[in-house]
Amino acid sequence: MAFRAGLAANSLWGSQQTVEKYLKCILLLNRIPGKRVLHDLRKALNLIRTSDKIFLDLSPRTMNFVERIDEIGRFRYLEVSRVAYGLDIVNLDRAVWELRRYCTLSEAPRLVKLRQGVIAPKYRLDRGYLERVMDDTGDPAHEPLLWNNAFFGRRHRRKISMKTWLKATNAPLYLNPQILGEILKYIHLPDYLIDGYRAHKKPD
Repeated sequence: MAFRAGLAANSLWGSQQTVEKYLKCILLLNRIPGKRVLHDLRKALNLIRTSDKIFLDLSPRTMNFVERIDEIGRFRYLEVSRVAYGLDIVNLDRAVWELRRYCTLSEAPRLVKLRQGVIAPKYRLDRGYLERVMDDTGDPAHEPLLWNNAFFGRRHRRKISMKTWLKATNAPLYLNPQILGEILKYIHLPDYLIDGYRAHKKPD
């Protein structure tokens, strides 16, 4: 819905949260300790990759998308500059299609693969929430979920049709790193952002 409305911050945050929840589900189902993952998608992926409990087979497009939203999606308050694309809705749907195959103890969904140039095959998770939404045309989430969705739903879409948008905004601290000291009196910033903006500040 955020992508449809052209809400850049909401689409990035929602995408980051979606991927985070799927990765944490995979960690939990496979009994891989992930207490310190917090909002760090890269850390979650590394824990899964280095474990001998599961092999996560993700396409390069999904990996690129996950890495990008990991860099900027977690920052809701414009702590860093951001750029968002309307067509990332396709990347989000692809990432969900690929990741949720591992959010079950059943092996069958993991055997379903994406192939370049071929419509995404369908799979269903037993008692899955998205399956319930797709089956219930009266569910208020039904239409938004399936809007321009090339990976879920009964339709086999070869293309989607939507207004494309691109929105980019520079962070106030990037434009004015000299305000960092004053900002830190009122809000918390991660240490690595503080170090980065201190390095970015021009000498007095």
